[in-house]
Amino acid sequence: MPETHEHAVGSMDVGDRLPMWLMTMASTPLILAFGDSLIAGYGLKPDEGLPARLQRRLCADHPGMEVVNGGVSGDTTEGALRRLPRVLSGLPARPDLALVQIGPNDVLRAVPPERMRANLEAILAEFERCAIPVLLATVAAPPFLMQRTKTYAGIHEAVAARHGATTCPFFPPGVLGHPDMVLWDRVHPNARAIALVAEQLAPAIERALILPASTAR
Repeated sequence: MPETHEHAVGSMDVGDRLPMWLMTMASTPLILAFGDSLIAGYGLKPDEGLPARLQRRLCADHPGMEVVNGGVSGDTTEGALRRLPRVLSGLPARPDLALVQIGPNDVLRAVPPERMRANLEAILAEFERCAIPVLLATVAAPPFLMQRTKTYAGIHEAVAARHGATTCPFFPPGVLGHPDMVLWDRVHPNARAIALVAEQLAPAIERALILPASTAR
């Protein structure tokens, strides 16, 4: 089974030129998981994080698939936009799919909704420019942020529709806010929760890649 890698990231303007070899497809499906701590695996062992769990889940029926960890804990849409070209430049080939999850930290930091929307538009536009399909995972707000997130409602879905991206809920029903599904900080999902997230996202990834449905459970 291929090893899941976490690539170093840095800052680069979105307009910078990407290497020509990024236009070459991988010989086996390559997925970039791009986002914040939910992708990075905050508080989890490397093999418990979402990229590693997704890779194992998908490889059960589709051997050779690789899921690259492009997550950074605490990242916002602005930070993700700045580092995206560097992340893409660090890949061995053009991904077949980008699983994108970003935005909760914008809500936590009360970033103006219009700024979050503009950053998200630019992120999806960059993937579109590189001919990389996007599966945008949406994250509902935890109970203590419900009132604030009303002003952010629908942004991800609207931006995805404008750029031809598919959307999928990140958390399965009953996971978000469950006391047995979080780490010691009572915010980030634990390994049990991420295992359920992988089960939720794997079929959506298979559909996006037009792969036969997995029989792994």
